[in-house]
Amino acid sequence: MSLGGKRAAAKPARRDEAERPFWISFSDLMTALMVLFLVAMTVALLAITDEIAETEDLKAAREEDIAQLMHSLKLASADFPGVSVRDRVVDFGDRARFDTNSHRLDEAQAQLLRTFVPKVLAAARDPLGEKWLKRIVVEGFADARGSYLHNLNLSLQRSERVLCVLMAGPPAAAALSEAERLQVRDLFLVSGASFNALKDSDAESRRIELRLEFRELGEHRGASRQQSLDGDFRCPLDH
Repeated sequence: MSLGGKRAAAKPARRDEAERPFWISFSDLMTALMVLFLVAMTVALLAITDEIAETEDLKAAREEDIAQLMHSLKLASADFPGVSVRDRVVDFGDRARFDTNSHRLDEAQAQLLRTFVPKVLAAARDPLGEKWLKRIVVEGFADARGSYLHNLNLSLQRSERVLCVLMAGPPAAAALSEAERLQVRDLFLVSGASFNALKDSDAESRRIELRLEFRELGEHRGASRQQSLDGDFRCPLDH
């Protein structure tokens, strides 16, 4: 107690304020959850957007690589008048035209194929070819004369004839090397189209084309066969 009078009594603390726990209001809780949700969605959308942009960039780079590879083949075809490269197809035009109802090629046509196809094989061994080239499909075509099934079989035989020409070993003129024939065996497939892709004339329709197919993003290259050539180069079409 002071000299001037009684000391003021200290105000007692309210018991309910000291012991009352802290509770966040329901509205504040919902606001906080909404903010967290919006942050999470924003992060997820940014990640998806970045992934889509990266995929589109990879697709564009793939198309550019393939265009560059096909351009190199187009430059190579300049030394072979009559052979044209468009999009992803090599068309031999009049240089490999078949007679009516025939799957045979004459010696000049065979030598042209054995001379030009190594250019395609070299492109396949190029880093861009190693990266993207999946297979090469030999497509034979027939004109509209004759039945559908007959022409379908004939077009397949024309495709097979091309492979017989390419797989022929010495003493065939301009024969491919063993390494090139192994590459043909690993890369080439045959396909036939009856009169589904006619040209302006019957003669133009009796043709062969090479269609290059490329791997998609993320598609792995299949394992190549390790066996050596069997040495039997007789064409089954001639038996």
